[in-house]
Amino acid sequence: MSYVKYKVPDDLRNALKNALQTISEARDSKIRKGMNEVTKSIERSSAKLVVMAEDVTPPEILFHVPLLCEEKKIAYGYLATRKELGNAVRINVSASSIAVESPGTGNDSVLEDIIKKLNTIKK
Repeated sequence: MSYVKYKVPDDLRNALKNALQTISEARDSKIRKGMNEVTKSIERSSAKLVVMAEDVTPPEILFHVPLLCEEKKIAYGYLATRKELGNAVRINVSASSIAVESPGTGNDSVLEDIIKKLNTIKK
């Protein structure tokens, strides 16, 4: 059993990466990085979007994240590798998961668009 609840198509994966890059470039955006920070952000209901890497080992460390997201009605998605996720949010290290708390000025539509796409894929 895995924490990956659904397959993200390649075109949506690229759109997700582009959206994360756009959001991370905004000065006033707020992105939490790492499993502990992401878990706290979800529990406080301050996360708007959660993205996890599919190659996390051991997978048990992220097992609770999709369940918490569904409970709090927070959109979530997946990227293939931790390195890819780290690069998407402009950090020089790999990341197991990230949570977008604030998309920054002018990026609300980018965030809403990617959340809509993820929610339609999930169903």
